[in-house]
Order: sequence, then C-alpha cells, then structure tokens
Amino acid sequence: MTITASPSPVSRDAIDAARTRLAGMVAVTPCPESIALSELTGCHIRCKLEYLQRSGSFKERGAANALALLDPQHRRCGVIAASAGNHALALAHHGRRLDIPVTVVMPRFAPLVKAAACRRLKATVVLWGDSFAEARQRADELAQDQGLTYIHGYDDASVIAGQGTLGLEVLDQAPELDALVVPIGGAGLIAGVAVAVKATHPGVKIIGVEPTRAPSYTAALQAGGPVPIEPQPTLADGLAVGRVGDNAFTASRTLVDRVIQVDEAALALAMLRLLELEKAVVEGAGAAPLAAILSGQLDELKGQNVVLPLCGGNVDPATLHRVIEHGLAADGRLHRLQINISDRPGGLAELTRALADAGASVQDIRHDRAFAGPDMARVVVHVVIETDDHQHHASVCRQLLSHGFHVQSITT
Repeated sequence: MTITASPSPVSRDAIDAARTRLAGMVAVTPCPESIALSELTGCHIRCKLEYLQRSGSFKERGAANALALLDPQHRRCGVIAASAGNHALALAHHGRRLDIPVTVVMPRFAPLVKAAACRRLKATVVLWGDSFAEARQRADELAQDQGLTYIHGYDDASVIAGQGTLGLEVLDQAPELDALVVPIGGAGLIAGVAVAVKATHPGVKIIGVEPTRAPSYTAALQAGGPVPIEPQPTLADGLAVGRVGDNAFTASRTLVDRVIQVDEAALALAMLRLLELEKAVVEGAGAAPLAAILSGQLDELKGQNVVLPLCGGNVDPATLHRVIEHGLAADGRLHRLQINISDRPGGLAELTRALADAGASVQDIRHDRAFAGPDMARVVVHVVIETDDHQHHASVCRQLLSHGFHVQSITT
C-alpha cells in the first residue's frame, strides 16, 4: 500500500530545544566502541549505554522534557501515565525531582522490579488489567476523575522530541555513523531519533527492530497506518505494544529505512552476549538491536559503522536466570537429552563416564522408571548437559551412540 506523507508532529528544532532544556537533567550517556561485538558481528559497533540513565532507560529523555514543559497549574495537579515500566520509572524519578505528583497505571504483567522502584520514588502505582490497552483505559478514567495530565509514553510530541536527543548525542559521539539500529515498541524512540538524524545526515540508515511476538510497526506499515494487534508475551516486554503511536508513526514512516523482526531465541542470545562480552545487564528491549545483528538479517552492515542503543537495563532478577538459560540453549551450550540406560548397577555410572569422556558437564539428571517402556530392566534418564557449542553437542551425541546409548535431544 502506498503511504502518503503528512507533516511530522515533531521537528528537529523541537529536538534541539529539548536538548537545551534537558541539560543537567538527563545524563549524556557514553557511546563507546565495542571491540568484542565488532569482532563477533563484522560491523564496527558502538553501544549507546542508555541503561546508565538514573532510572535505567532512555525514557527519561521524553518524560523529563514533557514534565519540564508543564505550566504551574498542571504541575500542581500532577500527571498520570499507563506504562509497562520504564516510562513509569522515568516519570516517577523526574516527578519527584520537580515536585510533581505522579500516578502510574501498570498492567498486571509488569515486572515487579519496576513497580517496586516506582513506589520507592514516591509515585502512586495502580496495577490494572491484563494488557497495556486495559491499563491505558484505567489511566484515562483516573485522569478524568482526578484532573490529572496524561503523558503518553511514546506518542506525545514533547516525549518524542525528548527521545530524539539520543540521536543528537550519537551524531556527536559517532560522527562516522553509517547506521542506527533502534528498537520499536510504540515507535516514540525511533521517531525522535529518525527526525534528529535524518535532518542533517540523510544518508545514515535508520533500521527498526521489533519482536516477532509484537510486530505493531510492521502491521502499521502494511495497513498504511497504526492498527491494533494482539502482542504475545515476549522477553522484550517494553516493546509489547498493541498499537504504535499515531504521531510517532507519522514522524517516522518516511524516515525509517527498514524494519525487521527478531524471535525470542535471538533476544535471549543477545542478552547473554551483552552480559558476557560487555558486562552489561540489558533488558530484552535493550538487547533487540544486537539481536537483529546476530540474527543474520543485517549482513549488509558488515564493515560499516553501526550504533546500537542499549535502551534499558531494568531486568527483573526473578527472570534473569531463565533468560540466561534460554540464551545458553540458543547458543548451543545447554541441552536436555533423553537417554535409555540399563537399570542395573553401573548403568548410570557408565552414562556419566561416557558424558565426561565426551567433555560434557552434567547440570541436572533425573530418572523415570514408570514411563520407561515395557522393558523392566531399562530406565529413562533426563539429563541437562553443558557443552561448548552446537558442534560439541553433536559430537557428544555421536559418542553416546557409539557406546550403545539411545539418545534423543529435547529442544522444547
């Protein structure tokens, strides 16, 4: 479908003004070269470390800009927003700093660490609904009843302008820039960044990435405008938005060069790579740009200067270990095998000895006699092993087969 251009709700002048306004309020985060990621991907990678913002994400830029633009009356009455977490955290942090009362409505699936952090920052937290849409509806009701100003997390023009300051910083820090790979949820970040960068550097590629389980921007491109979708649970919970913003889409649709999608395995692997290689704890949404590179969909960027905004680091500790395990599995370093062995003395010892000889490390092992089949002399063993990579795993399986073991690799 042909998309007709319409005036952008955000201008480069508004982004420049936001940068001046935010001086001293929001951190100018580093954008260092990553030697390890550059060697891994074949691109010249710089990472924009937005997870170092005080509240842990780029959302501070938009929230602080919107709050700073409020008139005295609206400041006294307070603000409200629906958010899965990071926008809420940013509003709470800057609301406390500016003495503006903040109420945030979060869907029930929001990470507990983010809700707890908002409460510590003295915001009123309302957990409501099983989707962002339900949380938004409740926030609108409370705004009407209590006279609060609603600040949209990704579609308010002042928020988009604030997010665009990230793009200005990148231009200063990486003047040789060829491409920016930007995560997309509601599209506020990519809209602000695209307007900021393309105004003076039209040749820089702006590439968007979204989870396959929440492809709201792709749906908007296909329909010619924002349309509702039903996002599924994803590691990139900050990108699980059911509809991109109207203003954000208008601002970005003619400036974004390409949009790709990444699956859960790619997100988990990217989070693991950042933890291991960059010593960075980055949430799924923040790891999406690296996931896009690692997925092999952007091989045309090899040899080019690429910036990856690591846009958030608010990972729920209760789920981090599961993410690491998913990443290890995606990387070929963690496997679950089902093996039929003799139930006689020495049968298990023979198996573990064969695994040790093959260089595999046993992480967990369990017996199943009740469902091992009709042969009462046999038992099924479920074993989780750690290997170096996919090739090593294949070698382990071949060695087990050579010892007479029947091996089945369980991938789900």
